[in-house]
Formats: sequence, structure tokens, C-alpha cells
Amino acid sequence: MDYSSIIKSKEYNFLNINEHLGKHVILLGLAGSYSYGTNNENSDIDVRGIALNRKSDLIGMTEFEQYVDDHTDTVIYSFNKIISLLLSCNPNTVELLGLNSEHYLFLNEIGQELLRNSSLFLSKRAIQSFGGYADAQLRRLQNALARDSYSQSEKEQHIYNSIKNAMYDFKKRYKKFEHGAVVLYVDKSGNPDFDTEIFMDVNLTHYPLRDYKSMWNEMNNIVKDYDKIGKRNRKKDDNHLNKHAMHLVRLFMMAIDILEKGEINTYRKKEQELLLSIRRGEYQKEDGTFREEFYDIVADYEKKLDYAAEHTVLPDEPDMKKVQEFVMAVNEKVVRDEI
Repeated sequence: MDYSSIIKSKEYNFLNINEHLGKHVILLGLAGSYSYGTNNENSDIDVRGIALNRKSDLIGMTEFEQYVDDHTDTVIYSFNKIISLLLSCNPNTVELLGLNSEHYLFLNEIGQELLRNSSLFLSKRAIQSFGGYADAQLRRLQNALARDSYSQSEKEQHIYNSIKNAMYDFKKRYKKFEHGAVVLYVDKSGNPDFDTEIFMDVNLTHYPLRDYKSMWNEMNNIVKDYDKIGKRNRKKDDNHLNKHAMHLVRLFMMAIDILEKGEINTYRKKEQELLLSIRRGEYQKEDGTFREEFYDIVADYEKKLDYAAEHTVLPDEPDMKKVQEFVMAVNEKVVRDEI
């Protein structure tokens, strides 16, 4: 199939007429299931791309970070923003540098130069970025299964664990509890509908209201997510669960390639059948939970990732001097009207 014909249809006309896109686009590629080789008859076409920042973005007063077209599931990142995301080894953007050749819908000279320099962005940061995304996928599975198959007390404990995990991240983003504490615990409930319930002891002084509001909203959203139990569409949700399970394993595969080989391999030809079998629900039991074999696969990939992380020859951090030289060379051409 000639995938490049996709962007020639009328619904993608924004690529030509938007002031940030048009001649500024350097790369367009397929994303999602088609780029991984795990698409089926229900898969949507997702497009991701990169557009150079304009001269006015670089030395003038305009700004551009990304363009999103929800109708076609298209996201175009600015050159400067994609560089920042690539430096953090963000899985959703790193994969754009490792597509099969036929999955690039458009690629000009600058786009090809970016692909040739893809190794500049690979570092041990991939351990945390890919591992964090994989952990999030696993948590989605656990959360969904907890809603369906656990007793009320088990569900409450699971909610507690999820909130506690979220609170570890609070330390990075909000003011620390220097003059007090927020303590969560599970205890016997006085509510006739509950056996146990999460309680909290709060002792804070001189604490920023907005930080507390943001933390409270995050905890509240976790609880609300579990309260949607009565609205579950089993068939639809099982499809989502199996897709999450597949992506969990795929993230491990990509991370191991990056750490062991220094390669970005988005299309998983060798493991395609395994990934598709997970997506088809072949590792899911009738009650919606997953067979032990699936968790054995996950555990095996976790061990492989740990080994790859310990023995990788990738640097701790990207070579920022070389990255800056590359970015400056590209943006200088923009400023000089050479592109």
C-alpha cells in the first residue's frame, strides 16, 4: 500500500494551508498500530510529524509548539519542541525516528538529517522514560481489573496503593510538607456500604492553597475512576485492556533495543505475532483477568530490561554540545532564509 497517498486527501488539506505547516514540514509518518505492525481492521490512521519553527518564532514574537487536528488524529510538533521531547527519550516521539521506510509519508532533506542523527538523543534516560510508560500501562490494567474482580476491601486497598504511588510524584511537583503531614491509611468503615475505607490525617501549616488543590484533584480523580464500575462496557473495555497489555510488552521491546543496540525499532516484525495474540485477547481469561502466562511474559521482559539497563553502553545523558550544534545549524538556515 502506498501510505503516502493518505495525506493527499482533502481532509489533510490543513497540512498545506496552515501557516505553521506547509513548506515548514520536514517529516510526516504513521503512528500507532500501523507503525508497530499491530493494526487490525478497526485501527485508525494516526499521523505524527515535525515542522520547522518559522523565522518569526526564532527571532520574532510568534510562537509555535504543535498543531493538532483531532478529526484526522494528526499531531505536528515544532522542531524545537520535538528536540526537547527526544532528549528526554519520550516514547511517543522517539518512535517517530525508527519507522519503516514505507511508513514515512513525507521526508525532506532536513527530516532525513534528523533521522541520521537519531543516536544523538539516545541515553540512559530511556530507562526511566520507557519504564515509566510501561509502569503506567501496567497500572491501567491493574486498575481496570481491580474494579471488576476484587472485593470492596480489596478495591479500597488498591485505590489506596494507587494514591500512594501518585503521592511519590507529588514531591517533584509540589511544595514539600515541611510543616505538617498528609497521612493516608485504610481502616474499618462506619459507612454501611463499605467494609473498609481510606482515611486521611492532615496537618499542614503555611501551605500553598493551589498546590493542595492540585494534589486533592489528582487524588479525587483516582477515586472517581474506580467509581465508574457500573458503567463498564465489558466488550469495549476488554478491547482496551488487551491493547494496553500489548503496548506494555511493546514498550519493553523498544526500550531493550535502544539500550542493547542503540537502535530505534518501532515496527516489531519479529514479535508481531506475540503482540497481535495479546491484542486479540488470547491471554485474557473469561472473567476478564489475564492468564499467568501473560504476567510471566511481562516478568521476563522486566528482567531483560534490567539487564540491558545495567550493561548498556549508552551515555547517562545526551551529548548536549552536539545536539545544540545540530539544532543551531538547522535553525540558522531558517533565519538566513536558506530553507
